[in-house]
Amino acid sequence: MPRRESQRKYLMISAVAERFEIHPQTLRLYEREGLIAPRRSKGNTRLYDDETLSRLETILTLTRDLGVNLAGVEVILNMREQMEGMQIEVDRLLAFVKQEILDRRTGVDRRYALVQVGRGPLARANLENQETSDQDTRRRRGSRSSSPPESRRR
Repeated sequence: MPRRESQRKYLMISAVAERFEIHPQTLRLYEREGLIAPRRSKGNTRLYDDETLSRLETILTLTRDLGVNLAGVEVILNMREQMEGMQIEVDRLLAFVKQEILDRRTGVDRRYALVQVGRGPLARANLENQETSDQDTRRRRGSRSSSPPESRRR
């Protein structure tokens, strides 16, 4: 869950430079190149949050350890963001397919519904409660009737 703006921890450029053992001018260069985007205070001071620090750490790993130039870093970061977006889309598609399979198993046809039924955890819990209730009802009916199950299935 994302924290509210007032609860986030921010570091100024000097603290970040010292922490990562780089010159503040390098941080300004990364900002100019569009690799990082620190927030600004009312006095226009650069403020670095955890997300920006994580991105900076990735940039430094690519440049220091792997020898990637800044143009390459930009390409890699853009591809990484695209992959994260695609992963979100795949997760949504997977959730949709799972729901469709569940609907088909339970005989629910949402195409003709007058009201859109929720697909979240509450809807699933409600569906499970309904299934349990249906099973209980069938058991009660079965204990009252002496006829064989085949005759009850019309």
